[in-house]
Amino acid sequence: MTKDVLITISGLHYEESAMYQEETEPVEVTSPAVYYFKNGKHYVLYEEPVEGMPGTIRNKIKIKEGELLEVTKSGLTNTHMLFEKDKLSVTQYETPYGALLVGTHTKELQVDVREDEIDVYAGYALDVSGDKIADCEIRIKVEARNVSQARA
Repeated sequence: MTKDVLITISGLHYEESAMYQEETEPVEVTSPAVYYFKNGKHYVLYEEPVEGMPGTIRNKIKIKEGELLEVTKSGLTNTHMLFEKDKLSVTQYETPYGALLVGTHTKELQVDVREDEIDVYAGYALDVSGDKIADCEIRIKVEARNVSQARA
């Protein structure tokens, strides 16, 4: 894979409610990114602008095939989230409005690595301060820029 890539992240969550489960609208973001492979792990670095606020969030995604998805955010928000199948991970999620104690219990993790593309899927339960908030899905696609531009 080339160093210059595009990353597309889409997320969906199903909110918990006493009366019903509600599916929210999916959110999808595509951004230019930098890719490298080191010590058996795939790394993707990109910056995320925040609407209505000066500054950005610097993101580092680390992927170890079949084992781990790790997301580190720094800047306007700060966190270090781990997604490992059948494991619970708890972390502090710092925002400009305050900090939250966030837990992710990863139920499913799939990683598909090809020559010019990486696809990641994680299904997990999300809790805040010990209270279950939602069941969530995140999909990450990393593709070489020359491949994605040829498709356009």
